Amino acid sequence: MKQERGVVVTFLGTGDASGSGGRFHACILVEAEDACFLLDCGASSVIALNRYHINANRVGAILVSHLHGDHFGGIPFFLMDAICVTGRTTPLAIAGPEGVEDRVWRALDVLYAGVSERERAFPLRFEELTPGKGSSLGAVSVIPGRGSHGHENALVLRVECGGKVIAYSGDTGWTDALKETAAGADLFICEASHFEKEKEGHLTYRTLARRRADLECKRMVLTHLGSDVLARTSDLDIETVEDGERIVL
Repeated sequence: MKQERGVVVTFLGTGDASGSGGRFHACILVEAEDACFLLDCGASSVIALNRYHINANRVGAILVSHLHGDHFGGIPFFLMDAICVTGRTTPLAIAGPEGVEDRVWRALDVLYAGVSERERAFPLRFEELTPGKGSSLGAVSVIPGRGSHGHENALVLRVECGGKVIAYSGDTGWTDALKETAAGADLFICEASHFEKEKEGHLTYRTLARRRADLECKRMVLTHLGSDVLARTSDLDIETVEDGERIVL
């Protein structure tokens, strides 16, 4: 895929945990002149990377919002592919909430026993992200906030690269951390798992429409779309995105 000028955001997966509408799990590719990374890497992400002809070895970092399978479950497949198939040599960083390294290795050992013990041709590092504490991954800066997603240690992410700011909700119920994360962002990527029926740890379209003025971002798009949202897209006043869609900032 030819790199366009500016920061290019490609939505490889915009579905919910059930893949409603036949969509892939959460996976968003961000490319800038000096950075290439994923926001989340759900279980179907390697399939999505191949579907859209993305060379996974170009991805230098994976930022994980929380450790549910539809958001991090593709990392074991990503690592298996890098170690056993493509012979990756370029460095990779994986950053996410507390426990991310342990969870990734345990998942890899369950899915592909023995792969974690194989020699790797690429440097791999993990970093735990702490709410309110900024981190840098090369040319990418990230400020995590605390999400609200049941018992899961969930993060909302504010990421800066290429002179642009991208905010990402991951999965969360309404929290004032969303206002801080979205403020002034060039693009706010926000989940809308349900149309109006409240469910703990998730946002509804109705909530977002009511709170839209509190989210002082330049552009907002909805992802992680559940079946009831997909059935009523003609009723939405907030932009939605589909698998394969690209936005240039």
